[in-house]
Amino acid sequence: MTLVIIVIVAIIVILAIALIVSYNRFVKQRNLIQESWRQIDVELHRRYDLIPNLVETVRAFAAHERHVFEEVARLRTQAVNVQGASPEQRAAAEGELSGALRQLMISVEAYPQVQSNQNFLNLQRELTDTEDRIAAGRRFYNANVGDYNTRIEAFPSNVIAGSFKFEKAGYFEVKDEAVRSVPQVSFGTIGSVAGEQAPPPQPGAQSSGQIQPPLPGDESGYQQGQAQFPPAQSQSPYQGQPPVGGPPAGAPGPQDGQSPFTGGQ
Repeated sequence: MTLVIIVIVAIIVILAIALIVSYNRFVKQRNLIQESWRQIDVELHRRYDLIPNLVETVRAFAAHERHVFEEVARLRTQAVNVQGASPEQRAAAEGELSGALRQLMISVEAYPQVQSNQNFLNLQRELTDTEDRIAAGRRFYNANVGDYNTRIEAFPSNVIAGSFKFEKAGYFEVKDEAVRSVPQVSFGTIGSVAGEQAPPPQPGAQSSGQIQPPLPGDESGYQQGQAQFPPAQSQSPYQGQPPVGGPPAGAPGPQDGQSPFTGGQ
């Protein structure tokens, strides 16, 4: 009887320890998600501060691009006003703002004087660095959210999550298709862009990687940057003809034991 009581008490103690450990791990993961989100929020505020200066710098050289400036200002205000919303809503607002900033940069390409302005270049570099930090923080945040949500759904940790009201966290994902799309790279006829057909080979064109015989009259031995080699001779150059520097045709040949290259001397 005493042994049974000891076993029951040991099981209760083990379950209590597992409960405490699992609960503390949930709390730690939730705090880590909140901390990683605060880091993203800091970088987003930095971008909000850079955008007005960037717009004013571009406006000084391209004042008639008014619709672009108004759209950037409107979406910036919208992103600032949804700061207390969920990560999904913040991500949607930030995606629209990123698209407007991209349109602004496309408009700048038509003004070389803007691209050579030192103030604009500094702001563009700072904005690019900020975007990189936001992307790094987003990856870190989403990784923590993924681990946290997995524990909420997995057994037996889901029992503890349901008992103590641990709810799933939202991801901060980019909704802008231009940012999420994979760039397509073409390598001539080898890797054409999806949906395009490789151009047919031109008549007379030589394919790379193959050795072609030289064209008639081509003494250089090279064509289109590729080495060309003369066809191999079917017989030795010394068969059926006198050696170079030897006696002319009809002259008596060398005596036995004499080299044909010494002229009999």
